[in-house]
Amino acid sequence: MSARARRTGHATRRLGRCIALLAIFLSGGTTGADTDHYTESDFDHVEKIDTHVHLYGDVPEFLARAQSDGFRLLTINVNYRDFPPLAEQLRSAVALRKAYPSQVAFAATFDATGSDRPEWAARTLKQLDEAFAQGAVAVKVWKDIGMQLRDPDGRVVMIDDERFTPIFRALVERDVVVLGHQGEPRNAWLPLDQMTVKGDRDYFAEHPQYHMYQHPEWPSYEAQLAARDRLLERYRRMRFVGVHLASLEWDVDRVAAFLDRFPAASVDLAARLVHLERQAVADRDKVRAFLIKYQDRVLYGSDLSRGRDQRDAELASEAHDAWLGDWRFLATDASMQSTDFDGSFQGLSLPRAVIDRIYRDNARKLWPQAWPAAPTGH
Repeated sequence: MSARARRTGHATRRLGRCIALLAIFLSGGTTGADTDHYTESDFDHVEKIDTHVHLYGDVPEFLARAQSDGFRLLTINVNYRDFPPLAEQLRSAVALRKAYPSQVAFAATFDATGSDRPEWAARTLKQLDEAFAQGAVAVKVWKDIGMQLRDPDGRVVMIDDERFTPIFRALVERDVVVLGHQGEPRNAWLPLDQMTVKGDRDYFAEHPQYHMYQHPEWPSYEAQLAARDRLLERYRRMRFVGVHLASLEWDVDRVAAFLDRFPAASVDLAARLVHLERQAVADRDKVRAFLIKYQDRVLYGSDLSRGRDQRDAELASEAHDAWLGDWRFLATDASMQSTDFDGSFQGLSLPRAVIDRIYRDNARKLWPQAWPAAPTGH
């Protein structure tokens, strides 16, 4: 072949590639040759960690589904009346960890009831030590502190109360990650018909005890978060994950300000991705820029939990649908709609490196020993 023919062939192939890329760009699609972004078909081939689930009992079908979808899991114990008692949750978490050591890690918690008594702190630390000895990698502090707990004299107990000093001091000294759920979505302080997403309307209609609009006797939304922030000011070295986007889900600027103020803190996306989707209707680029800027501080989480009497197979199917929907929003540029609000939005098409950090690398950094090996096939 002559040099001219080779140059002509190269030029023709370059022109062909340009035309193909232009067609893909104009159609809003992606190409399999794009090494900077994942596609929907990559979903089950990418190693991922869901850092926020609530499991108990035997769930072999759910765990098989998680493995085939490429997920490892952090199951979190919570002092929540919809879940089994804490002792049962701990036994279940330990059993799951032993049965699936490469796939399941767990976070412990504690019951703040009776925390006004002198013996409470020592007893609670002993219980936490026992949980750590059985494999717990983190401790969850929940919204019952600030939204349910009162002293015998009726005073509301907030998360920055001095009674919790021995607990948090010990956790900081031991470099234990604290998962904090303080407050609720801002929607909880609004009437049902003013809430911004259907999921919140449904949840607070079913759980009126947490619908703070009906309970002005409890501290306000801003007071809940202020108590949390005072705690973090006191313990600047605490490795803290503000779960549910640190209850600032309604505004990525507020989440960014929280992360800027507390460099040792991260946030997870559990049960709040819908609020980012809603913000993407009006300003997709802003939501995308937030996740790219704070890619080292955001953890993927779903908040999947087993409902009372829910069949394992049903949970597995629910999980797959939720995981795949979240992946489409974060990893692809698909046009999407939600049953939670009006308006269409486009997937964020985050770069591969960002997806890997949010879905895996940040969790590995926080808990390097939690999942010793990848699930088979991933």
